[in-house]
Amino acid sequence: MQAAPSSRNLLLIVSGPAGSGKTTLCTRLLNGFPESLQRVVTSTSRQPREGEVEGRDYFFFAPHAFQQMVARGEFYEWARVHDHFYGTLKQEIREKLGRGADLLMNIDVQGAATMRSAARSDEALRGRITSIFIQPQSIDQIRERLLLRDEDPESIDRRLQTAKDEMKQWRHFDFCIHSGDREADYKEIRSIYLSLKVSGR
Repeated sequence: MQAAPSSRNLLLIVSGPAGSGKTTLCTRLLNGFPESLQRVVTSTSRQPREGEVEGRDYFFFAPHAFQQMVARGEFYEWARVHDHFYGTLKQEIREKLGRGADLLMNIDVQGAATMRSAARSDEALRGRITSIFIQPQSIDQIRERLLLRDEDPESIDRRLQTAKDEMKQWRHFDFCIHSGDREADYKEIRSIYLSLKVSGR
């Protein structure tokens, strides 16, 4: 029988537009608290890229298998992005919470909204989710960071348009980090996590 999640277990959701620096922040936070914080491994229908490992980077499924799992209600949230499916398995979260871990999710704004909605009716999530939005200084800052990734202009334009809409959603999150430099951002997200642990949320 699966152990009941501790009331002190946290599910920390970090969200923000592409180029906001959320992936770097999540990696640093996980490395800073390796004994208490674990990453939620998401699932995808795309093929593994070079160096990616099953169960560490993603859970990889064939498209038809992924769609069957959607039909069976096995995901808390899922979406189709650029011809591939991505989603968060209920089992992945419930098992890790049951082992007493705090969890960290790096997820888009739409997925964060779905998770908050799920928490209202799902016993495993209720009272455990805290959401953090990473708010870039400006669209120009996002453009500069995306240019450093060497993405094609069409992809950058598409991401910038999405970012404009996502930046308006910060009010729906428990915390909003107004991005400065990466060191200041990390100190703030680290402080949020530690304050949640002390308060027992």
